[in-house]
Amino acid sequence: MEKDIIFVGGRNTKNLLAIWKDWGLDSILFKAWNEGIVMSGISSGSICWFEEGVTDSFVALTGIKALGFLPGSNCPHYDGEEERRPVYTHSIKYQKLKNGFGVDDGTALHYIGTDLYQAVSSRPKAKAYRVEHFNGEAVETLLPVKYLKG
Repeated sequence: MEKDIIFVGGRNTKNLLAIWKDWGLDSILFKAWNEGIVMSGISSGSICWFEEGVTDSFVALTGIKALGFLPGSNCPHYDGEEERRPVYTHSIKYQKLKNGFGVDDGTALHYIGTDLYQAVSSRPKAKAYRVEHFNGEAVETLLPVKYLKG
């Protein structure tokens, strides 16, 4: 609880979550989040904070239940891996995943509590989308993205 920020890298979301739950780290992370410690990450480290997301931890891309600190679902690598976007939109269309966000490589969602504050990016043309089930379809709404020049 003495850290200011927790950063989770990528790799295998399924293994990450299973190990955390087995060792009780999920409860420790939840306590840290409730105490205001900044939670961050990329790829698996982005999916893990949401209720669910799209992962390549299995043979094929599929949905996975995550920690649930943030509502809805998350799909990183939206522009970086050819099959991510179609798998995610299909999952939203058929309500296999909750409404959520498709996020291009280099883009992050900045939350304050459980409210999306802004999308930011280290790449000038990277995007983020709100993806929702509406009238039997998956509808993408482009979010404004603040480019963080560096």
